[in-house]
Amino acid sequence: MRAVFVDCTRELQAVIERRRLVIPDNVDVKLGSPTAQELVELCANADAIFVEHTVIPPVVFDACPSVRAVVFMGTGAGTYIDMTDARRRGIRVATAPGYGDRAVAEHAFALMFAAARSIARMDREIRTGAWLPRGGLQLGGRKVAVIGLGGIGTAFAHLARSIGMNVCAWNRTPRAIDGFVEDIDEALANADVVSVHLALNAETAGLIDRRRLKLPAPGYILVNTARAEIVDQDAMLAFLGEGFIGHAGLDVFPQEPLPRENAYRKLDNVTLTAHAAYMTDDAYEELWRRTLAAFDELRLSATASPVPSNLS
Repeated sequence: MRAVFVDCTRELQAVIERRRLVIPDNVDVKLGSPTAQELVELCANADAIFVEHTVIPPVVFDACPSVRAVVFMGTGAGTYIDMTDARRRGIRVATAPGYGDRAVAEHAFALMFAAARSIARMDREIRTGAWLPRGGLQLGGRKVAVIGLGGIGTAFAHLARSIGMNVCAWNRTPRAIDGFVEDIDEALANADVVSVHLALNAETAGLIDRRRLKLPAPGYILVNTARAEIVDQDAMLAFLGEGFIGHAGLDVFPQEPLPRENAYRKLDNVTLTAHAAYMTDDAYEELWRRTLAAFDELRLSATASPVPSNLS
């Protein structure tokens, strides 16, 4: 089975080269962000595709009937591949979950600290010549609502507990973790910090709506390293403007790259990062290893059963 990695990033390429990671002979690695037509050309003779960040439209599968499998390098494959269409065609889709759990949790933690102490704002002000010392929120003993207890949310909860925060966590299915509650509203009520760690799907889109954004304590910190669509964007902007949300730390946005006219750019009480929470060398190495493992499982499953557990 021959695979083409259609959209390797320069960051991942650098880690593969620097750490001397193995690239199998039957895997071709291509850099960039290909168009649909370029995808057709790249995949013309491939049996499988590795995808990191590029949408694969059905026209690619129309033009490349040899493609029978896809490895999406992360979670949330449905954002990049029409899963119903793939199933109809008999194309197997595997994912590589969990590779960046610690990296994303630490990034969310960093955003929380930056928000609590206005670090990015003071940095901006000092660079313009201003000297405006600003007070902040001490996090020990504060309530943090952890929304979503997959690998990332669980890692974040452990980090928060390690500095003495009062963790109140919610997940759609019960989890055996200290501080777990079955009611999301209970988790959010009077929280000083809210950190979102849910996958985006039909059940979670808009879950943190206007009503729920009003449940935490006035002036709370909102951190989102999951997906922007989970949170009501209009309500969040309104509450940031009036100060009910004291500060937001955001790594995800409805449109990326963030447009120049986006309202977040004009707010002093928002810390922004460029969807980079997963980007560490350790996470990239783990991503590559898990991608190759998923590919190996796909190859084996082509002639054997049962279907691998991470196949969609």
